[in-house]
Amino acid sequence: MNTPLFELQGVHRQYRMHRGQARIALHGIDLSMPADRHLGIIGESGAGKSTLLRLLLALETADSGQIWFRGKEIAPAAARELAWFRREVQHVAQDPASSLNPRMTVADIIREPLHCLRIAGNHAARVTELLTAVGLDSGAAKHKPAAFSGGQRQRIAIARALAPEPSVLIGDEPLSSLDPHTKVQLLELLDELAATRNLRLVLVSHDLGVVERLCDDVAVLAEGQLAEFGTVDTVFRTPASAASRQLLSAAPRLPVAGS
Repeated sequence: MNTPLFELQGVHRQYRMHRGQARIALHGIDLSMPADRHLGIIGESGAGKSTLLRLLLALETADSGQIWFRGKEIAPAAARELAWFRREVQHVAQDPASSLNPRMTVADIIREPLHCLRIAGNHAARVTELLTAVGLDSGAAKHKPAAFSGGQRQRIAIARALAPEPSVLIGDEPLSSLDPHTKVQLLELLDELAATRNLRLVLVSHDLGVVERLCDDVAVLAEGQLAEFGTVDTVFRTPASAASRQLLSAAPRLPVAGS
C-alpha cells in the first residue's frame, strides 16, 4: 500500500476566546490523502478550512491527534528541524498584495526561500527560470510588487513557492481575488505546473469550479468535522452528506474553462 501524502488521525484543535470560552475549530478529523492525487478542501465560512491548512503547513499544533507527511509525523518545531518539510511543502496565500514584501524586488522575493532554506546554486538563473515558468518576462526581476497587476503578483507568489522545488503546493483561496479572465489563466498555469513539475495540489476554495477543474478528491468540512470525503466526481454529482448538498446548491459551480 502506498504511503499517503498527508494522513490525519483524530485531529482536534480549539482556540481560547475571551472569558475563557473555547471555540472548537476541528474535531476528530481522520483523513488520508493519496500521494498521487490533488485535494480540494471546501466548506462554509467557519467550517475549519483555514485551521486545517495551518496544521498541514505545520504552522500550528493540534491539541490532540497526529498528522503525518509521507509517513513522517509533523508539528511546529525549530526551523532547522522542519527544513526538510519546508522544502517539500510550500504555500500560496489568497492575497499577493499582502503576502509579497512591497520593499523587495521580485528577484529578492523569489530568492528568499532559497536563502532561508540554505539552498545553494545559481540563484539568479533560478529566478529567471521561474519567472519564465509562470509566464513573466525576466525583466520583472528588478521591479517591486507595486509595478504589477493582481494576476501578475500571484504569478510572482507562485514562482516564490516553486523556488525550493517542492513536491506539494498548498493554496488558501489562491484565485479568489482575481477577475474571471485572469482566474482562468492562473487555473491553466497551476494545471500545467502540476503536470510538468510533478506537483501535488492541496487547495482551499469557495469556488467549486476551481476544485472541479484542478482536484481529484475533495474533503467537505462542516462545523469542524469531516462531513464527506471522496472523488470530486462522486461528491459533486451524488453528495452523501447534508453539508455537501447544501454547499452544492448554495454555490453553483462557475465555468472555469474557456472565455
